[in-house]
Order: sequence, then C-alpha cells, then structure tokens
Amino acid sequence: MTTTVQINLSDQLAQEAQRAGLLSETAIERLLRAALRSDSIERLARAREQLAANPLPPMSPEEIQAEIDAYRAGSCRAVGS
Repeated sequence: MTTTVQINLSDQLAQEAQRAGLLSETAIERLLRAALRSDSIERLARAREQLAANPLPPMSPEEIQAEIDAYRAGSCRAVGS
C-alpha cells in the first residue's frame, strides 16, 4: 500500500531541493526514515533521563517470583496493576 502526499514549498526551496535530488521518492523516503529514527532516539533519551531522575524501587524476590508465575500462567500483566 502506498499513500500520496502533497506538500507546498516555496519556489526557491523546491528548486534547490530538486537540484539536490531531494524530491525523488527514494530521497524523501530516506529523509523521513532518518527523521523517524532521530525522533525515536530523542524519545528514548528523554525516557532514560526521566527514569534516572525517578528510578523505580527494586523488586523483592517475592515480587519477582510473582511476576514469573503470572507470566507462566499466561496473564502477562504486572502484579499489582
């Protein structure tokens, strides 16, 4: 499946992008994938910073075993949720 997308650019930007080969389907796909990767990396970095600032308390051996038992029982949900 493909989706057609229309964008509006100034004439100057469109001409520069065309000359640089950035308006081809392949180039636009490459640019979008790079932007998505960059966004994912930024979100991961923010999540790591938040976790470092507010670490989760360690689980007791009993809590760990309860998680394992719940997983093995097929519930796959966190104990206490």
